[in-house]
Amino acid sequence: MKILYAIQGTGNGHLSRAREIIPILQKKGELDLLISGTQADVVLPYPVKYRFKGLCFIFGKKGGIDVMATYKKSNLKRLFKEIQSLPVENYDLVISDFEPVSAWACRRKHKHCVGLSHQAAVINKNAPRPDKKDMIGKSILLNYAPVSKAYGFHFAKYSEEIFTPVIRSEIRNPSVEIKTHYAVYLPAYSDKRIIRVLSEIKNIEWQVFSKHSKETYRDGNIFIRPIENDAFINSLISCTGILCGAGFETPAEALYLKKKLLVIPMKGQYEQQCNAAALSTMGVPVLKSLKDKHIDKIKSWTRNPQSIPVLYPDITEKIIDMVIRENIFEEDRLSISLGNGIHSVKKLREKSLKHILNQSPE
Repeated sequence: MKILYAIQGTGNGHLSRAREIIPILQKKGELDLLISGTQADVVLPYPVKYRFKGLCFIFGKKGGIDVMATYKKSNLKRLFKEIQSLPVENYDLVISDFEPVSAWACRRKHKHCVGLSHQAAVINKNAPRPDKKDMIGKSILLNYAPVSKAYGFHFAKYSEEIFTPVIRSEIRNPSVEIKTHYAVYLPAYSDKRIIRVLSEIKNIEWQVFSKHSKETYRDGNIFIRPIENDAFINSLISCTGILCGAGFETPAEALYLKKKLLVIPMKGQYEQQCNAAALSTMGVPVLKSLKDKHIDKIKSWTRNPQSIPVLYPDITEKIIDMVIRENIFEEDRLSISLGNGIHSVKKLREKSLKHILNQSPE
């Protein structure tokens, strides 16, 4: 079985999750990887067959997306060529983690495409939503990377198609001493803004992982360092609390580790507004922005205990097996007609399917 696993490269969450999913997919068949986007800091330690610019968003420094930089990076003509060039017809199974090139290539060639992403859970009708409606933001989530069938990951199991988060093995099996610092990951804010606000809370050591700095330096009680996967994981595991955006992977890992958590959703980013709504229902405090007027709220958060119980079992391989079982012969079921109707070939290939799910390729 040939599998194409396509990963969104904007932000670090998609690639962090992929590091856990890829070894499982490699056991199921012949695997090729695709990455599109330019904003990730996490290195993928596997050979990547296809690298595309795709359609990405650029982080700004004032709490949201840098619209102008995003516009300059966008090239629809190039995107269309990338879509045309991708031979999705050569694969038995295409899995897209909110990756647009693979999704649109499948749509263009009438190829079954499976969505396996956090975004698939966010747009599920049972998932929490912010009070303020955002029809444009919702439309982007629905149409950015359209798929034939979607499975999602979220902070809780809101429906049968939604699963609890994939937690990295480094997070599941920590061996780091717990310390008193607070970890910070706010890629949509400048170092200057972060330092100005957090320097007012002087009894805390803040370890800030910066999207905008290539050098390590200290400013009073604030330690600024570039994003590096192992360093970030160590800081996350050993910290007392985590101040971060309302993405998915980092808050999920913070909850799993039973860390104090405070989130600030990116402005104009519907997915993060939805995440913030979900986290708020769980008891996680949410700030609208990183501004001086919120300093007292941050101080209060550092002083008070926080206990939010979650259960995130390691079921990633079971999820992958289910995705394969439900989708590997989907095109056969749709195209093979016997007698009076569509005849499922699932039973005809049951032995083959068991082999795929239970054994590694030779």
